[in-house]
Amino acid sequence: MNLQLPYCFCFFLLLQLPFSTNGQAYKNVSLGKSLTAASGDLPWTSPSGEFAFGFQQVSDAGYLLAIWFNKIPERTIVWSANRNNLAQRGSTVQLTADGELVLNDQSGTRIWTTPYLGGSRAAYGAMLDTGNFVLAGQAGANLWQSFDQPTDTLLPTQNLNSGAQLIAPYLEKNYSDGRFKLILEGDGNLVMYTVANPLTTLNAYWSTQSSLGSGTYQLIFNQSGYMYLVTSNGTILEHVFSNPVSMQDFYLRATIDYDGVFRQYVYPKTYSSGRRWGLAWTTLPKFLPSNICLAIRFSSGRGACGFNSYCKIGDDQRPSCRCPPGYNFLDQNDVWKGCKQMFISQDCSHPSQETDSFEITDMLNTNFPYTDYEIFLSVDEDWCRQSCLSDCYCAAATFIDRSCWKKRGPLSNGVTDPSISDKALMKVRKRNRTEELAQKKCAKKSDRSALIISGSVLLGSSIFLNVLYVFFTNRQRQNVIPQHHLMWDMNLQNFTYNELETATGGFDEELGRGAFGPVYKGVLGGEDKQIIAVKKLEKMAGEGETEFKTEVKVIGRTKITRIWFNLLGSVTKGSIAFWSTSTLALAPCQTTYLEIQGLIGTVECKLLSV
Repeated sequence: MNLQLPYCFCFFLLLQLPFSTNGQAYKNVSLGKSLTAASGDLPWTSPSGEFAFGFQQVSDAGYLLAIWFNKIPERTIVWSANRNNLAQRGSTVQLTADGELVLNDQSGTRIWTTPYLGGSRAAYGAMLDTGNFVLAGQAGANLWQSFDQPTDTLLPTQNLNSGAQLIAPYLEKNYSDGRFKLILEGDGNLVMYTVANPLTTLNAYWSTQSSLGSGTYQLIFNQSGYMYLVTSNGTILEHVFSNPVSMQDFYLRATIDYDGVFRQYVYPKTYSSGRRWGLAWTTLPKFLPSNICLAIRFSSGRGACGFNSYCKIGDDQRPSCRCPPGYNFLDQNDVWKGCKQMFISQDCSHPSQETDSFEITDMLNTNFPYTDYEIFLSVDEDWCRQSCLSDCYCAAATFIDRSCWKKRGPLSNGVTDPSISDKALMKVRKRNRTEELAQKKCAKKSDRSALIISGSVLLGSSIFLNVLYVFFTNRQRQNVIPQHHLMWDMNLQNFTYNELETATGGFDEELGRGAFGPVYKGVLGGEDKQIIAVKKLEKMAGEGETEFKTEVKVIGRTKITRIWFNLLGSVTKGSIAFWSTSTLALAPCQTTYLEIQGLIGTVECKLLSV
């Protein structure tokens, strides 16, 4: 839409354009003045007190040098200088004698400053009632203003010039740069982009489609709440927001939120029981895009939410990220990171043998675009289900109009919406997901590394190796220990050679080998089917069985035993058992937590009761 304004309307627009900040009331911030984070210093406020400039603590991680609404409990931040580099307690901001606004950390190192002022020297600073912080010269002209360096928010009378941008915060209370940008391009097109995609830098998911070529353009946000694009000659290219708001009665802001939606918010300055507005920020009816879940769907990206998750618009018209059946969030504190599979994938070596171990869970009105690898036409839904169940590459399928779309993981662009006719067929294991995941590192032969590390725990555990070292000195004196014999004064279960031979399938799967002998994978009988690592000791020396029994008796009185060990990587949950060729050892330790990363770690163990 390209409208030439009549002269009367041009005059009206001139009234709505920002008034010169030079003509507004302000409180001088003199050269040399400073504020210190967490010192109790009062912020620099605007004449009305509606806006403040200073440090605001945003988390335990630190402080933002920011501007915020100062007369409402939320203290909503509208601008910040150091959003990607939080200041710490003791950091200072100072308007220096040279006329620079400088942020130093607690050690005095500069971490932010205003840009070069073109050789001019600021005479003072001021926090204005518009929410704009300015540095002014001796004659009163603005040399720098926060309005020219917006973060994620625009305020009435604040304009966005060609090439300028807003960057969404990472999360609601995490103000670092997030995944979305709003940019006024040099051709007059206002565009919202996703960023940090794996294969591309930017993907546009909404725009005004007002490209006219190179020129001078502005996004105007006037005092009545209207927002529109104009050219240098006053021609309106596009109305972005048309929500009239009384600035006398409401605070107003326009923000690109962490979920990628550009919204206008109002907050009543005073409470009135007759009004529909409560004392809280309320979203005005129009926001962009109207459905972010449907807007972001790219072959190179993960969608509005993360991989293996799907996006759904709630009753409040806000998107939420959710995990499909068989998946859990990677990070419960950041659901936008996506979801992880909680079951073992189908074995491609024997897919037909595992078909009965999987089932299909339906998700209506759901699709995962751009992850298809096979498409079949003129088939029915049962055929689609069976085809996915028998295909080890198939993580899910969608069915619509006798078409079957098989999809591989990780799933992307997931969305559930009434406008989608597809039915997603999610393939999951029938068995308990948590049990499957716990066994994935222990049980799969193709992923031996975790159990090999378990073996290294056995080899490097100073307590148990020392105990065993002395115990097996008398291997020549004792060849067999009766089955199910309990050690003196203890509830430790003993295992015979035959029992361990059965548990390990005849010592079929060797996990690793150390200085004292090999470690084998085994499975104890019973309902739990406990995965164990069986250490076979081949080198014997020490002072005898009596000392061994004494040390194990002491260990047996301790409910929790900590073993320091050299750790090569991560270790999965399981149990450990020791034995020698001629002598039954014991299974003294059932691990309760073995998810450790690093070079040195601690294993917490419980003694295994009969």
